[in-house]
Amino acid sequence: MTTLRINQGPAATRVLGIGSTQPERVVTNDDLSQIMDTSDQWIRDRVGIIERRFADKDELLVDMAVTAGKRALEDAGLQPSEVDTVIVPNCTMPSPIPNAAGQVADRIGVKAAGAFDLNAACAGFCYGLGVASDLIRSGSAGKVLVIGAEKLTDWVEPTDRANAIIFADGAGAAVVGPADEPGIGPVAWGSAGDLVDTIYMRDHRYLYQEGQSVFRWATTQIAPIALKALELAGIEPSDVDVLIPHQANLRIVEAIAKRLRAKGAREDMVVADDIRYSGNTSSASIPMALDHMRKAGTVKPGDVILMVGFGAGLSYAGQVVVCP
Repeated sequence: MTTLRINQGPAATRVLGIGSTQPERVVTNDDLSQIMDTSDQWIRDRVGIIERRFADKDELLVDMAVTAGKRALEDAGLQPSEVDTVIVPNCTMPSPIPNAAGQVADRIGVKAAGAFDLNAACAGFCYGLGVASDLIRSGSAGKVLVIGAEKLTDWVEPTDRANAIIFADGAGAAVVGPADEPGIGPVAWGSAGDLVDTIYMRDHRYLYQEGQSVFRWATTQIAPIALKALELAGIEPSDVDVLIPHQANLRIVEAIAKRLRAKGAREDMVVADDIRYSGNTSSASIPMALDHMRKAGTVKPGDVILMVGFGAGLSYAGQVVVCP
């Protein structure tokens, strides 16, 4: 009988570096009020957004992913040749073939990389981080570059005030590698496929969502997933320094934080509110928020971060990460 060899990697992984990018074009609520029936106060009251970034027509998802990926490698102090796998969580490529990851890897300089896209919509980055960590621990990869990148403006009807006020463009990346001590906890993930019709592409052209249904689901079901991620990591809510939920809606973010504090999270727990100036960037929102918070000094190396993503599918995932 032939016996197959099974690889074995390191017991632990961590985030080695992060990076992000956004388009230069800033779109305010007042700008949107010129093309649809809305106002600055109406948008702030409902979703908490003040402004967002829209990519120009010739600025592609792949372009943003390349920039964010390069910045994460620079932050980690690594050369592209030291990475062997590239994962690009996204749900807004203009076509399913070719994928983004192979193009991104080649342009960054990661040659002959294992490269694949991952579509779990707004939960995509947390899914990608979980897969990257497990690939390394299994011995299937050495160092992995995970880049959440989206160009949602390609898929939103510009005058649809229910969606055009929310979604935006950008990319955020993390380099994952081996560690002596655990820096990435086990992923807590799952899906609610019975609610698939609450967020979908209408006529395969424009993004549509049942806003109130998604809001009710997220404000009641995501905090328990976050608590499950803490349980899997073996820590208590009071150990969390920073909460970074997917930046879907400021009211959802605040509701999740309130539920976690009711379970023992500290009052001084820092809560990401990047949506105010970045909008909802789906799989890019969590790494982009982390990068912005670290640059602003509200997150520092060694902080215990609880990440939780959720969105179309409906898919959700979360894990505990130690800030690099």
